[in-house]
Amino acid sequence: MAARRLLPLRFGRSYSSSASDMVVSSLRLLSSTPPPQTTPMPLRPRSIDLTPDPTPPPRPLPTAPLLSAADRLRGVFLRKPPGRAALHRALSATGLDAATALSPEVLPGVVNSGDIGGAATVAFFDWAVTNSKLPPSVDTCNIVIRALGRKKFFAFLDDALQIMRKNGIYPGLATLAIVVDSLVAARQVSRAVRMLSTDEFGFGIGKACHRKEAFTVLIRCLSRRSHVGLASSLLQAARKELLELDNHAYNEVMGGWARSARVDKLEEFLTRMQEDGLVPDEVSHCHIIEALGRAGQAEEALRVFENMVHRGCDPTTIAYNALISTFISVGDLDRCVKYYKDMMDKNCPPNIDTYYKIIRAFLKERRVADALQIFDDMLTQGILPETGMITSFIKPLCTFGPPHAALMIYQKSMKAGCVVSFKAYKLLLERLAKFGKSGTVLKIWEEMQECGYPSDKEIYEFIVNGLCNVGKVDAAVSVVEESLRKDCCLGRVVYSKLNNKLLEMNKVETAYNLFKKVKDARALANSRNYCRANGWHP
Repeated sequence: MAARRLLPLRFGRSYSSSASDMVVSSLRLLSSTPPPQTTPMPLRPRSIDLTPDPTPPPRPLPTAPLLSAADRLRGVFLRKPPGRAALHRALSATGLDAATALSPEVLPGVVNSGDIGGAATVAFFDWAVTNSKLPPSVDTCNIVIRALGRKKFFAFLDDALQIMRKNGIYPGLATLAIVVDSLVAARQVSRAVRMLSTDEFGFGIGKACHRKEAFTVLIRCLSRRSHVGLASSLLQAARKELLELDNHAYNEVMGGWARSARVDKLEEFLTRMQEDGLVPDEVSHCHIIEALGRAGQAEEALRVFENMVHRGCDPTTIAYNALISTFISVGDLDRCVKYYKDMMDKNCPPNIDTYYKIIRAFLKERRVADALQIFDDMLTQGILPETGMITSFIKPLCTFGPPHAALMIYQKSMKAGCVVSFKAYKLLLERLAKFGKSGTVLKIWEEMQECGYPSDKEIYEFIVNGLCNVGKVDAAVSVVEESLRKDCCLGRVVYSKLNNKLLEMNKVETAYNLFKKVKDARALANSRNYCRANGWHP
């Protein structure tokens, strides 16, 4: 055992001394040998066109193949070009045109990631919109507006909106909702309320934008951001101003109180709604059912649901979803299944929210067989789960029991043509590696690479750990060497586990060769991390 501990030290000293001798001998050779005098080769005469190119193509940066498009655009602001013209030239020199910069794949990565400031965001937006051949859509511009609002750069919102209007892009209700929601989320509620009277950002409230629609947007943002009390006061004030309200404003306030399980407030606004001559619709009754369910009054919620049927209002999918949520909140999953089957019998097709709520409830209670059955029904109905939904199903299944159920969710989703997220692949590989399913791990790893996901440090650690658990150290060494070629240096825990396995099997030479490669890779990784910490791109 002592010999094994001294083995890397002895070899490391001899290796470093030989390397230093080679460096010293090379320096002596360079200092003693003068550089050779080479005669220039004769040039062939040719005609030279002296006419300059009016639009020379920008030369891409030497680090272009190493960085993504968003990183190349964000890296321009690290150099802090002086002036608008210099900044535009630097952005054009990245080799990316404005259409690529405004694409939904690149634009969120530029304005959302990193610590790019408000002025830099507006300057980049100005360059992209000005140099774009076709003006971008309002939805594309809303990505920038949302990024400024989320980072609380409200002083630059007016500049971004002016750029939009100058280029013929006029913001609408969606943009107004983003600005109001950002102000409410930043606890600047009074400023958001004043927007309706002062028209701070120039949305034209009362002219281009109807006042009632803007008021509904404000009520929605306040109710969904836990400011339902203020929303109720504003709604009461709007009634006194004789502002013609509709069911949407009332339903938003009732939805806010329903999330707080305030049944008394719901009854109060239901009475006000009827006093204003409005008839409660299906959404209003669904909010009442939801509030009763959150308050633990499942029988009262069922009575409201049955009254809807007696009044001639056929319950739809939304009403059934509210009733199913009520039984889930009280833990009565058998009645959830009963009314789920009742939906199918009455030709009321469940939607994706229905399946999501039932499957999540079954997984929470660890009724895996029932969850898989509902998942099969969802795929049979032709409803494909979203990427985040699949991840939310796989995540709890990877916390208890064998990974068979999570593997079934993954296989059925892939067979149906769904997109599995990178996080779901990580969860699966980690769980399968712990249970020693090395063959399945390698198969899923190959499928992950076919989907276009790159392997990072954690992926390689999961695979190496799984191979070490079943004693396949040769395959684990190959995986480590591949990770080093892709500049992914494994952690010390996983590498120590592999190194101990190699020494136990008396593969000392393999362990030593791997030690040298890992040592060089760690030195390179440390230098790269130092450069990136100082804002450089090696």
